[in-house]
Amino acid sequence: MKKENSDDTSSDDGKPNKRIQNRKTETAVTPAKETKADTYAEWDSKETILAVKTALEQYHNVTLIEANEEACRKICEVKPEIVFNIAEGLRGPSREAQIPALLEMLGIPYTGSDPLTLGLCLDKSRAKEILAYHKIPTPKFFVIEKESHIKSLALTLPAIVKPLYEGSSKGIYDASVVKNTGDLEKQIKKVLKEYDQPALVEEFLTGREFTVAMLGNDGDLQILPIVEICFDSLPDGVNPIYSYEAKWIWDTVENPIDVHECPAKIVPELKQKIEKICQNTYKTLKCRDWCRIDIRLDGSGEPHVLELNPLPGILPNPEEHSCFPQAARAAGLDYPSLINAVLNAAIKRYGLN
Repeated sequence: MKKENSDDTSSDDGKPNKRIQNRKTETAVTPAKETKADTYAEWDSKETILAVKTALEQYHNVTLIEANEEACRKICEVKPEIVFNIAEGLRGPSREAQIPALLEMLGIPYTGSDPLTLGLCLDKSRAKEILAYHKIPTPKFFVIEKESHIKSLALTLPAIVKPLYEGSSKGIYDASVVKNTGDLEKQIKKVLKEYDQPALVEEFLTGREFTVAMLGNDGDLQILPIVEICFDSLPDGVNPIYSYEAKWIWDTVENPIDVHECPAKIVPELKQKIEKICQNTYKTLKCRDWCRIDIRLDGSGEPHVLELNPLPGILPNPEEHSCFPQAARAAGLDYPSLINAVLNAAIKRYGLN
């Protein structure tokens, strides 16, 4: 692995001088299984890491530390006053919770949700179970851990098959939407084999899809302008989902497609329904500081929660169509303002201001 470090710098411009630590795995550890096209989709690029660093340096001294096996020692050496956490982790279904758990053990404040929330949201089935208990609508689902369990499925098709513990559309391809039992079995086996984790088989909702960026805590919680995923812009004949192909292959800086609309063109009643569901979801899963929530309408136009992203993607280049920064720009927040708003929400939550 390689690392990016920046020395602490002094400031004489009257800006506060808190030391901020931002760390993220940047380069690949050779996996046990063959590398797939989407293996590193969750990890932030060097460009994103440096953009976050630059944004924070407007007001603070910043040190970068990579979220690898050396992180504990380096954190103890640096002794940051607060950590800006964008660490996806290295391995396992608890990977997003690992660095926050370490920081809690060390008594170091950090941005974002706590280890429990991060772990629950990465395990899509656990998050959906909690939402269903609290009567927050989410598509019906089954979890398949072994091929022998496939025959016990009693879900009406069409359905969509996903890896249970992934984000950034990893493992979600155009073929993931299945309309017959043969394709259903094929996609489940593919997830079990290629991702070495259970498959989430979910009722496929046929309506529009939105994603909702949320910023802050409690009385200061702000819902940014809603983003709609525009399936009409996808290639002819593909399924209307925000798949890995749609996110990373068909929509590129060199050949962009108009995949997002922000603010979404929706009637006030639907906007209010979506925002209310997202507020309840944010509170129910005890999210902190920020989160992006994916919403899809059923055939009757009623919104359902697909999943939560408490470590949302934050690509800095507007041409890369990253949803959270796009929603922030629509709300009048440029990239540095967004990053510092997340940090300031955590500072206020800890009573450090």
